[in-house]
Amino acid sequence: MRMKRLCAPMMTLCLLLAACGGGSGGRGDEELALDIRAEYLGMAACAATAEITADYGQRVYEFTLDLQYTKGGETVLTVTAPEDIAGVTARLKDGAATLEYDGASLETGVLDGQGLSPVSALPALLNAVQTGFIAEVGREDLDETATLRICCRDPEQAPGAGVETAVWFDLDPHGLVQGEISVDGARVILCRFTQFTMEPATQQEG
Repeated sequence: MRMKRLCAPMMTLCLLLAACGGGSGGRGDEELALDIRAEYLGMAACAATAEITADYGQRVYEFTLDLQYTKGGETVLTVTAPEDIAGVTARLKDGAATLEYDGASLETGVLDGQGLSPVSALPALLNAVQTGFIAEVGREDLDETATLRICCRDPEQAPGAGVETAVWFDLDPHGLVQGEISVDGARVILCRFTQFTMEPATQQEG
């Protein structure tokens, strides 16, 4: 009888310990999302390659872009596909953008920051990660990769209204896997990252 009395408390203790040790070291997804935000706010630079699909309703465009981002400096985006526009480069700094092709430059003015074009999509995703209002957080398996999904939107907007930005990160080392930008519930930008590297601030400053 005494053994039976001991079994129930021991089983309860084991279940509690197992629950505390699960997931990402027992931490909640919200805490992990804030940790990821801190990493992206503190990074000195990052480089990425992304396959981008832009859906404007009547037409769908597909691009592959290389991104070079330096904190406090210039963001450079280079089109690598399709072949007929490969080499087109956008240079972004202080909210202004310049397009370059075959040595010629074209001033495009101040970006709207909404991420509604292929060129501004990647900077818009990074901006959402760093400063957007985090409305939803959860874990998802994306193409057999365990990820953390973070959705950012205006806190005064209902889900599916206005501009929403969703970003998926691998659980370690928190690289970008995918990003989406939706307007009033319709996805207009899809970014699939095929390569992503981040340089911490201390590494560059040292």
